[in-house]
Amino acid sequence: MIVSLLNLIYRSNHSYNNQSNTAFEAEFYTRLLRFVTTALKRVFFTIFKYNHQIIIYALELIMTESQRHQLLLEMLQQTGFVTVEQVIDRLQVSPATARRDINKLGESGKLKKVRNGAEAVSQNRVAWTPMNIHQAQNHEEKVRIARAASQLVKPGESIVINCGSTAFTLGREICGKDAQVITNYLPLANFLIEQEHDSVVIMGGQYNRSQAITLAPQEGESSLYAGHWMFTSGKGLTAEGLYKTDMLTAMAEQKMLNYVGKLVVLVDSSKVGQRAGMLFSRAEQIDIVITGKAADEKVIEQLKAQGVEVILV
Repeated sequence: MIVSLLNLIYRSNHSYNNQSNTAFEAEFYTRLLRFVTTALKRVFFTIFKYNHQIIIYALELIMTESQRHQLLLEMLQQTGFVTVEQVIDRLQVSPATARRDINKLGESGKLKKVRNGAEAVSQNRVAWTPMNIHQAQNHEEKVRIARAASQLVKPGESIVINCGSTAFTLGREICGKDAQVITNYLPLANFLIEQEHDSVVIMGGQYNRSQAITLAPQEGESSLYAGHWMFTSGKGLTAEGLYKTDMLTAMAEQKMLNYVGKLVVLVDSSKVGQRAGMLFSRAEQIDIVITGKAADEKVIEQLKAQGVEVILV
C-alpha cells in the first residue's frame, strides 16, 4: 500500500515536472527504499518488544485455570516449594495471574501461601527423617555440599549447625571429628549423642514441634553460645542474600550472627537465584557459599563481586 501510494506521488510529480530522466528516478527510488526500510525497522522493533507479553497472554487464553492449577500442584509435589518467579516461567503467565492462582489454591487448602511463593501442604510435601534422609530432595548434591563444609572445620573448633536436611547431613560428616557442635536441632543432637560424639551443646529454649528445634525465649540467651563457624541454609539465595520462609527459625538464627566467626551458607543449586520469604542475611554478611555446579552463574558472579567466597561441588 505504501509503495503504491509513493508510486502515485512519483507519477504525479513526474507528470507535473514533465521529466523522465534517470537521475530523477534513481533519487526517487533511493528515498523510497530508505523510507520503507525505516518503517520496517520500526514494525519489527515493536513486534520484538511486545512479543513476550503477547505470547504470555495467548498462552493464558489457551490454558484453562484448572490446567494451570494442576501444573502448579505438580510442581509442588516435585519440589515442595515454588516461587512466584518459577510459576511465571513454568506456566508462562503474567505475575498477576501467578499470584491469583496461588491465592485461589491457598484459599482452597491445596497449598500453603508464603511470601513470594507457595509451599506444599503436609500431605504433598516430600518428607524426610534422619532414618530416611536419602529421600530428601537433591540428596547427592547435599552430601557433596556437606563434605566440602566439613573440610573447613579445623580440629578443636566449635561450629553452629541449624535445622534441615543439609544441616543433618553436615552433622553426620562432622560426627567423630575433633569439633564442638552447637545446635538447637534436636534430631541432629540426638544423632550425635547416640554416635557418642565428644562435644555436643544443645541450645536451650522452648521446643518447637514443627521444626524440631528449641527457640530461646530471651534475646540474651544467644550470647551464651559462640562458634568459629555458623552453617545455615534457606529457601533461596540471590545477590541480595539468603532467604528463609520460617520466620521463627530465621529470627532465632539471626540472634546468633553476632556471636560466630564466619557465616557459611549451604544451599543446593536449585535454590540459587530464588527469592522467597524473609531476607535472613545480606550478601555482605555471608563469608562463604557452598552449592552445586549447576547453580545460576549470574548470581554466583554477583556474589563473588561482593566479596563472597563461592565453593562449587
